[in-house]
Amino acid sequence: MNNPKILLLTPPLTQLNTPYPATAYLKGFLTGRGYSVTQADFGIELVLRMFTRNGLSRIFSTIEEGDYQLSDNSRRMLRLKREYLSTIEPVIRFLQNKDTTLAQQISYSRYLPEGARFDQVEDIDWAFGSMGIADRARYLATLYLEDLGDLIKETVCPYFAFSRYADKLAMSATSFDPLEEALQQEPNLVDQLLLELLEERLQAVKPDVVGFSVPFPGNLYGGLLLAKHIKEKHPHIKTLMGGGYPNTELRDLREPRIFKYIDFITLDDGEGPWLKLLEYLQGQRPLDFLQRTFLLQDGSVEFVNGCLDKDIPHTEVGTPDYSDLPLQDYLSVIDVINPMHRLWSDGRWNKLTVAHGCYWKRCSFCDITLDYISRYEAAPATLLVDRIEQIIAQTGQTGFHFVDEAAPPAALRDLALELLRRGVKISWWGNIRFEKTFTPDLCRLLAASGCIAVSGGLEVASDRLLDLMEKGVSIAQVARVTDGFTQAGIMVHAYLMYGFPTQTAQETIDSLEVVRQLFVNNVIQSGYWHRFSMTAHSPIGKHPEKYGVVKVGPPEGDFANNDLWHDDPKGTDHELFGEGLAKAIYNYMHGVGLEEPLSFWFDFKVPRTTTPRNLIANAIAEPTKPDSARKNARVVWLGHVPEIDFTIFARKGETIERCVLTFYEKAEDFEVKTTAAIGQWLFDVLQELSAGTGATVTLQQLEESYPVDAHLSFTEFLNSPAWFTLREKGLLLL
Repeated sequence: MNNPKILLLTPPLTQLNTPYPATAYLKGFLTGRGYSVTQADFGIELVLRMFTRNGLSRIFSTIEEGDYQLSDNSRRMLRLKREYLSTIEPVIRFLQNKDTTLAQQISYSRYLPEGARFDQVEDIDWAFGSMGIADRARYLATLYLEDLGDLIKETVCPYFAFSRYADKLAMSATSFDPLEEALQQEPNLVDQLLLELLEERLQAVKPDVVGFSVPFPGNLYGGLLLAKHIKEKHPHIKTLMGGGYPNTELRDLREPRIFKYIDFITLDDGEGPWLKLLEYLQGQRPLDFLQRTFLLQDGSVEFVNGCLDKDIPHTEVGTPDYSDLPLQDYLSVIDVINPMHRLWSDGRWNKLTVAHGCYWKRCSFCDITLDYISRYEAAPATLLVDRIEQIIAQTGQTGFHFVDEAAPPAALRDLALELLRRGVKISWWGNIRFEKTFTPDLCRLLAASGCIAVSGGLEVASDRLLDLMEKGVSIAQVARVTDGFTQAGIMVHAYLMYGFPTQTAQETIDSLEVVRQLFVNNVIQSGYWHRFSMTAHSPIGKHPEKYGVVKVGPPEGDFANNDLWHDDPKGTDHELFGEGLAKAIYNYMHGVGLEEPLSFWFDFKVPRTTTPRNLIANAIAEPTKPDSARKNARVVWLGHVPEIDFTIFARKGETIERCVLTFYEKAEDFEVKTTAAIGQWLFDVLQELSAGTGATVTLQQLEESYPVDAHLSFTEFLNSPAWFTLREKGLLLL
């Protein structure tokens, strides 16, 4: 096989608003090595084929001709077929931001036919108010689509879902039997539409190799269905699979039946293994020298990892290449009235990583033994901004989602400085750890560089459990860090966890009280409770006895092995608390019920909280280190270079020269008045430190350049009105 043509596919479904970045990363890397690569996101393409007048007509006809047990809601929707067929294409155009004028009709004129999903909209005025017409319309249009999704799931495709398509077939699938059984069934209508897309693409590209990126359980069935078609109709094409699902679930793979569909399954980062496989297929590498690859030999599964090459460094993976993907056709939806979750579903975000892996990699519940977390490598800020500029030039879009497990503070600082130095304007958000390195000044720098939101794991808001998790943070620290982000105008989302091993009912209620106080003090604006889940590759999964839990299943199988069932004999009945915790935080996010007793959210007796009522307020009010004690801090000026003016006046027979620095900034102008010597020194310093120059000095170096004839000592100057004004307006110590 000489210079093979490669087709990279993301099976349905991941996100409707933006492509999952795996194929874009691989395409950028492989094209840089001289390969011909085409990519497609069959998630968005399938949705756009289904939700047209023609696609929906096929769905309604199939339902009407079939023998389905229909709910009252589905029967009602069938009666409204004409309304659905006449509105589907305008609604899709609206969600693609191609016809925004439809917002008024969707919001207020009963434009959309309404199914059962619309029963939940009684609070829509409270959620969006009178001004958010576009958001309100986007939310209603999303409910309309989800109604149609429910109809499809009830009838023509029992595992259809927009975000968790067919995931039940692959979740905790220690046996391959359910997937094999589903794959042997006659293709349903949605399957047929998907296979039509595949055949069209195969005829257009004529690939020699088709690679499937399978990031989540919900992508596996679609990927195998597509691979089955390839093996039946185009047996000469080689099929490869990689991604998050095999990386976490298939590390102990022994099931031979999957290789009826897939020739090679790779683990961890795809660049190295796929490059070696392509070399093997071209006759340039022996089979024994593949890298992290499962294949079938003599009827049994073999794992081949004889390659002596190191992993491709993070600095050499290249820039993601989004060409071939229909970037203007993705749908901006609002499926949850949650300010942070909305970022995942609304708007087209370019996805990029600041670093490979996690710099902390200690959390006991996390898969820290796996390569995507354990191997930490950073890239220089100059290279990251080069990639950002290339992606903007390619996509025309300046929104970025940094998809790191936890973006490193030092790397974010350097990235922000480089963005400001080059004058690159982007909006970005990502995941962090709430660690003390995120000072208020660093938060202000990140905001100036375009940061709009951060999410971080508070997990269980209990210092005992945070220590057991090895999170490396405390509640007081989280309060101060989140306050710094909020004061800088950056939205904060907290990941919360309940059901951690040995967690008591008292600790669960005390955690809720901490969360309540975080909202009362407006240091977080969004949050979500997740139920703890034990995985095979985490410290808890490997050594459950150290955490007071007992592994009870599932029995290890030949296929997927990741999710573990466990008993927690020392903890409370965690299942009891889920509904009340979710109800409380939903209301807290909208400023409701913050003064209610915690028992208000539960329909059973719960203990009184033992958390001090002012815990968060006291943590926020704790005095910070004075500037004079931060001599090694880097000084950065975010503002413009001022205009300088000197005046001379006489007082008591003495001639005094004063200086006025006038700053013209975006929001307001201001002045700093000081002595001539200090004024000239400040003018020179601020010219040097202006964000566009990229220059920084330490506070110690600033002191060394301070004028000797200043009339104020440097320590006195750091306590003067002039210094305080500059600190307020954008002079940062990092």
